[in-house]
Amino acid sequence: MTSSWYVAIVVGALIIAGLAFYAGQLLWQVKTQRENMAKQQAKAKAELETKRAERNAKLADNINLIARAMKEKQCEYSEGCLRVWVLMSQYSFETQRDLQTEFSGIFKMYEEVKEMPTHDARKKYSKKEIFKMDSQRWRAEERLADEIAADCEKLIGEFHPLPGQENVVFS
Repeated sequence: MTSSWYVAIVVGALIIAGLAFYAGQLLWQVKTQRENMAKQQAKAKAELETKRAERNAKLADNINLIARAMKEKQCEYSEGCLRVWVLMSQYSFETQRDLQTEFSGIFKMYEEVKEMPTHDARKKYSKKEIFKMDSQRWRAEERLADEIAADCEKLIGEFHPLPGQENVVFS
């Protein structure tokens, strides 16, 4: 064989070695990027879970407070049920739950009064219309009182107050 063949083989081997080295670098970069992405995703997931837990703790504290206020007759059932139902709908439960069945008294009261105007919106109605709506609300509160009271007990047991808030006294 002539020396030109040796040179061609050596040059070919160097080219192949260079391409293999470059391919190895690219694979290493891809591996590093994947690891970094996995770390970032894990960090983002942990931050999201922390925020979710903090939000749930605040919601649970508010639900507990309103349920205790309803239990101690410091908050009308209609107002408390409206507020509790909205808070529970924002709470992130671990598993899917049927809240309408689980807290049927609160749900029924919520359904009864959710369309009724509050605050400034009530001022647009006549006294007769307001009295009619109030009468409907009072009858619903009376009819559902036992169910709502039982639901309040369940809420107090399930949704815990924030540390330091468990001894809030209603006056």
